[in-house]
Amino acid sequence: MPTPFNAALEDLRTTRVWKSIFRRGPANSNRTRSIAVFGNLFLHWLPVKVREKSLRVRAAYYLGSLSFLLFIMLVVTGVLLMFYYHPAVPNAYRDMKDLQFVVSNGVFLRNMHRLGAHLMVLLVFWHMFHVFYRGGYKPPHEFNWVIGVLLLLVTLFLSYTGYLLPWDQLAFWAVTVGTNIISAMPVIGRKVRFVALGGNIVGENALLRFYVLHVVILPLLAFLFIGVHFWRVQKDGGLTVRPTRDEDGTNKD
Repeated sequence: MPTPFNAALEDLRTTRVWKSIFRRGPANSNRTRSIAVFGNLFLHWLPVKVREKSLRVRAAYYLGSLSFLLFIMLVVTGVLLMFYYHPAVPNAYRDMKDLQFVVSNGVFLRNMHRLGAHLMVLLVFWHMFHVFYRGGYKPPHEFNWVIGVLLLLVTLFLSYTGYLLPWDQLAFWAVTVGTNIISAMPVIGRKVRFVALGGNIVGENALLRFYVLHVVILPLLAFLFIGVHFWRVQKDGGLTVRPTRDEDGTNKD
């Protein structure tokens, strides 16, 4: 028998004010729970149901999540470094020296960014090997595997473009060797090198172009691919590959 409170609550749920705030009723069934997830701005990319295997630590060892957290840390430390850096010659090298000897905690901030970048590259490679080992490139994850490969390339390009920014001897000759290797590509090699450097030598044009790539273009691409990557992980049913079946209907795994 309904209580007066429940009856009043039910009457409130039928009013126009309630429906204008809460579009759906309580999520007390599979259908209403599904609708609540699909209609929520922050939950719509999550699956309604997940397999228990995808929740285990060994399913991914959180390598993707750790790589994403490192990316966020690199964005934060990179923005802080931008307050003290000028992408110009010879200011870039002087700014690096100021970070080392003048700016409070400048060495810690720069090393946090540099070591975080190295660790992110390592984790992304480890994540790719682990996903490949577990068959994460198989259907229905093949599209997300391609997105992951693109993210690996963006990560490598982020690391490479950041290499030139200190404008020291190590950075100068590393970029010189790398772009000379690019010029060895058939047909388009020299043109790609010219566009990347903004000329024929590693100079101020190259520094400015690498800076724009490092702080604007590549991070935006990374955010885009990361969003699609996380969304596809959930829409494809989790982190593990769905078990295949033999002809007799039994699971192979």
